[in-house]
Amino acid sequence: MLRAGRRQSLNRSPTVAAPPPARRPQPSPGPPPHLTSSIMTHILGAHTIDNGGIDMAARRAGAGGMAALQLFTAIPKFYGDKSTIKPDRVKRFRLALEETGLAPANVMAHAAYVLNTATHEEDKWVRAAAGLAKELERSTALGIGALCFHPGAARDGDRAAALARVARAITQALEAVDGDTRVLIENTAGAGLTVGRTPDEVVGILAAVPKKLRPRTGYGLDTCHLFAAGHDIHSSAKSLSGVLDLFEAACGEPPSFFHLNDSEFPFASNRDRHALIGEGQIGAEPFRWLLADRRSRGIPLILETPQQDYEIGESDASPDPFDLRMMALLREFSA
Repeated sequence: MLRAGRRQSLNRSPTVAAPPPARRPQPSPGPPPHLTSSIMTHILGAHTIDNGGIDMAARRAGAGGMAALQLFTAIPKFYGDKSTIKPDRVKRFRLALEETGLAPANVMAHAAYVLNTATHEEDKWVRAAAGLAKELERSTALGIGALCFHPGAARDGDRAAALARVARAITQALEAVDGDTRVLIENTAGAGLTVGRTPDEVVGILAAVPKKLRPRTGYGLDTCHLFAAGHDIHSSAKSLSGVLDLFEAACGEPPSFFHLNDSEFPFASNRDRHALIGEGQIGAEPFRWLLADRRSRGIPLILETPQQDYEIGESDASPDPFDLRMMALLREFSA
């Protein structure tokens, strides 16, 4: 989960039907001029503040020398199950990507936090599943590469049934929205009855998605969530690699993204609170190990760390100073 702040605020009036789905997101012909050759194989970026609109989030990412971006397509504290996206908003966003050199395939949306697709309560599941489908509809209209989401919690204690319900929600969304934007499960910190903490739970969801739809699904890993859930990514490079091996072996594929976050809380705390890299309980060195691992290459590596200026002006495309500091550190690790 991201730190609270105005990066969660988006335009509130998505009432006009979205334009036809964009075709498969294509990488740009080459990296933006401000990207150096030393980081071309590591697609580094952040979930930037969207004050002024999602096009401004893209412009802040571009101004920060990022090659990847994450954003919200609607206010993340609400279901968004009836929220479409205005064509003019899509146009501004696509123009911002073009002008900053950000490849649409390296842009991700993060779904609303309230979408508990694991719930056994039918009315809440129906609304959560509809919300996930709308998230995919908006992301597809924007022409971006992927949508990630938290699976939710098995509040009745039946984890196996909860995994099946998450898979059903993914399936429903993919069948409802044609296109090439992928729906990716994000691992969880393991608080309470949340599912998606272990490799077995992640593959338990993916395996229940119909085979013909599996190419449009996958998973990604958040470092804070791994650490909080008790996966040893911090004691040695070998241990970190072993954790990634377990997920890859179970799921039959490597992760499709990483969220790069330190943790405010101790190992195996099951508490999801992000910290700047090197200023939390994980420490900086495990991120160097991660960037040395083959699985960190060629996929979005997204910072979801605290921001210095949540109140940045709507027309100010300046990158956040904390993001600049974290990007410099990651480039150092990537060299």
